[in-house]
Amino acid sequence: MEEMFHKKSEAVRRLVEAAEEAHLKHEFDADLQYEYFNAVLINEQDEEGKYLELGKEFILVPNDHFNNLPVNISLSDVQVPTNMYNKDPAIVNGVYWSESLNKVFVDNFDRDPSLIWQYFGSAKGFFRQYPGIKWEPDENGVIAFDCRNRKWYIQAATSPKDVVILVDVSGSMKGLRLTIAKQTVSSILDTLGDDDFFNIIAYNEELHYVEPCLNGTLVQADRTNKEHFREHLDKLCAKGIGMLDIALNEAFSVLSEFNHTGQGSICSQAIMLITDGAVDTYDTIFAKYNWPERKVRIFTYLIGREAAFADNLKWMACANKGFFTQISTLADVQENVMEYLHVLSRPKVIDQEHDVVWTEAYIDSTLADDQGLVLMTTVAMPVFSKQNETRSKGILLGVVGTDVPVKELLKTIPKYKLGIHGYAFAITNNGYILTHPELRPLYEEGKKRRKPNYSSVDLSEVEWEDRDDVLRNAMVNRKTGKFSMEVKKTVDKGKRVLVMTNDYYYTDIKGTPFSLGVALSRGHGKYFFRGNVTIEEGLHDLEHPDVSLADEWSYCNTDLQPEHRQLSQLDAIKLYLKGKEPLLQCDKELIQEVLFDAVVSAPIEAYWTSLALNKSENSDKGVEVAFLGTRTGLSRINLFVGAEQLTNQDFLKAGDKENIFNADHFPLWYRRAAEQIPGSFVYSIPFSVGAVNKSNVVTASTSIQLLDDRKSPVVAAVGIQMKLEFFQRKFWTASRQCASLDGRCSISCDDETINCYLIDNNGFILVAEDYMQTGNFFGEVEGAVMNKLLTMGSFKRITLYDYQAMCRTNKESTDRAHSLLDPYNAFFAAVKWIMTELILFLVEFNLCSWWHSETTAKAQRLKQTLEPCDTEYPAFVSERTIKETTGNIACEDCSKSFVIQQIPSSNLFMVVVDNQCACDSVSPITMAPIEIRYNESLKCERLKSQKIRRRPESCHGFHPEENARECGGALGLCAKPVLLVIPLLLMLFSR
Repeated sequence: MEEMFHKKSEAVRRLVEAAEEAHLKHEFDADLQYEYFNAVLINEQDEEGKYLELGKEFILVPNDHFNNLPVNISLSDVQVPTNMYNKDPAIVNGVYWSESLNKVFVDNFDRDPSLIWQYFGSAKGFFRQYPGIKWEPDENGVIAFDCRNRKWYIQAATSPKDVVILVDVSGSMKGLRLTIAKQTVSSILDTLGDDDFFNIIAYNEELHYVEPCLNGTLVQADRTNKEHFREHLDKLCAKGIGMLDIALNEAFSVLSEFNHTGQGSICSQAIMLITDGAVDTYDTIFAKYNWPERKVRIFTYLIGREAAFADNLKWMACANKGFFTQISTLADVQENVMEYLHVLSRPKVIDQEHDVVWTEAYIDSTLADDQGLVLMTTVAMPVFSKQNETRSKGILLGVVGTDVPVKELLKTIPKYKLGIHGYAFAITNNGYILTHPELRPLYEEGKKRRKPNYSSVDLSEVEWEDRDDVLRNAMVNRKTGKFSMEVKKTVDKGKRVLVMTNDYYYTDIKGTPFSLGVALSRGHGKYFFRGNVTIEEGLHDLEHPDVSLADEWSYCNTDLQPEHRQLSQLDAIKLYLKGKEPLLQCDKELIQEVLFDAVVSAPIEAYWTSLALNKSENSDKGVEVAFLGTRTGLSRINLFVGAEQLTNQDFLKAGDKENIFNADHFPLWYRRAAEQIPGSFVYSIPFSVGAVNKSNVVTASTSIQLLDDRKSPVVAAVGIQMKLEFFQRKFWTASRQCASLDGRCSISCDDETINCYLIDNNGFILVAEDYMQTGNFFGEVEGAVMNKLLTMGSFKRITLYDYQAMCRTNKESTDRAHSLLDPYNAFFAAVKWIMTELILFLVEFNLCSWWHSETTAKAQRLKQTLEPCDTEYPAFVSERTIKETTGNIACEDCSKSFVIQQIPSSNLFMVVVDNQCACDSVSPITMAPIEIRYNESLKCERLKSQKIRRRPESCHGFHPEENARECGGALGLCAKPVLLVIPLLLMLFSR
């Protein structure tokens, strides 16, 4: 595993060396004319069929290694953000010298064919990507992507930081200025990552913490906290007089006190000041808190066009190793905010420390959410200027990186060695999940969408039984050890629960911020049966058309050679065993066991064939499919009806993830059978995705164990799927058969005074006289009886928690500030506004009071949205030792009796209920989740609570040779190039 991570890091290191060497040889040429492949313009032609400027022909071919996207594996191309001029001299020069990376991109891919996207993100804003691919703008003609805003760029370019953001909300900030200030704060928040800490303080004549609960402290800049603060930003109004001295004193005090607690980044510190002016330089405050060391950098953002106070603000920034910039319009915000990152990167550049950084998990953005789920992590390194004359300036050229699919990590841990319920998982230094089978990044509402907080799910939110965070904290602290606890694992879309004891083994992954864990369930995964057959025998039985293998398991590494990527795992094994592909790398131990399983399971095919030929055994074709799965991921499937006649067309297909072997788990029918008493069958009705379950099939399976004196691992599971109507007919026939001499029953399910049910060990109805009750939870139909069964101990309730839930909530919907806070909507709005000369009106008009006026309030409406939330819900499990139970329920004016009896060798129970007593006073028992609501006090505590985390090992906060004289200036006052504005205006007014 560590070798895999090392190979990715080395690929990035080669890119760094090549980029720095190419830049060293290059001399900047302000007049350089260079036609490069622009990722948006490639292959675009004008009306005459001529290629557009920067849009030359660029050959693109679909490649399955890159999600079957059309790519060019010989060349990279360049994306330039929409708000930047793609022929700016700085960009053209950067694109020119970085062209030399093409050779290294290709060489890296040749050395390690498992590599996917490689790239260079320039400090100037352009993004060089390999392999080359065409970028498509959104419906507004915009590509919002800016590589400098990505976590991999920010993490590699800067060290962790503690930041206090001061926002002027005095009366002079009303109107457009306050809107620009809010957008500036939002853009700063975009640049903060999980290793950073922050707070926001608004000030006029008083201090106003944006989140009053967090008075005097800082919080981690994870996505949840940043979004929480963004919501509060909307409430800021401009009024009163700005007392900057009070705000500066508070900011320095907060940073000092927080630093002394040992929390936070313990690295860089900064104060971000967003205001429309300062009447003083406040040198006495800086002398008190910050001089001579100047450990806290001051970044000042002058809002508005007036330059009267620019000198004071610039002096503050320059005197404290920061940067000054002026933001006149919403369009200026993002580019000006980015300047502070380059200042913070100076010490790292001067140190020439090429720290390797790894990001948390994220979803591959080249795939739509409904195309599948590919979790990635990025390994990145900074690129520095090596020119001696610029050494003290610490010039960051950019960041190089490559994406690594998380599944590459799982391939190094053979699933077959983990047992039926075992799994591997990994977390980051902040305790967030990199990979875990319980991580659910998507939710479904019409189509699959990404959850907003999917990349910051903490280990404690999936392994929630560890209330004291023993496992989590040990892994965060990079320890190696073992931990055990009882767990409640949900299966079958969260409707069922398996209670078991897990043994966790964990260690750190060298060269990364990650820690790896493996969970083994007691009774599984500790012992492994080994068999031995000849290759000839095994190959013969592998050739059977009904044999398949788990394609997500790594029997052979088919990623290394391009000619192997189209091979299924089964085909790869056959070629490997026949010696036809010497370059194939395969797991010899696993393949040997596959061959053994193929041989010993082969006779079942003959048995299934005999059943199919014996018409009397399945005359009405009620049993549709038989299946077998072994511990090595081998499956055998036999259809008793034509494929087009199957009631459940999806069963055992690639899209039916729960019922096939995959990278995370064994099939559901295999896992459930393994938890039953050996020799007994587990029956179930598959649950639908929708709210109402109307499945028309029943699945039955049982496990196969080795019956000898040694430890007996489950080596296989076998089962059938039948029509529900067939299964129910068999049950009703059996229920009418009695053991009396004359064969007559004194009472039967045909009697009108009773209701008969067949339920499973989780309380779900398989058979009921009312067909519409099939698949429902028994407690919803017979609440009084289920309540009595719980009281008697026949069933037990297990409380479960979901910390990745999505709940419906009513939110005020209005078109006011939110559209302005989108940078590109804001940009286009600003251009239109300039052209219609509304600037003076907006500056004088108090938008804040308008937004909060009664007139606007009447226009607001409630809109239902899905938001992340925590929920609690029950699951139910039968008590195995109870074979038969009778009970009476005292209702208001009658007594309700019932009998429950276990069906031998199964997980089923027959329940007979007296229906003459309604017992309506007892409410139904449902499994509906309940949102856990936190009062204001608890919300505050949750915000303040900071789980144990491990800081990144490197810190480059300061350097004695740093040249801090370049600290901003009049550049912020200059107009943007007219060539940038004109095409935008044409596009806007042509609509």
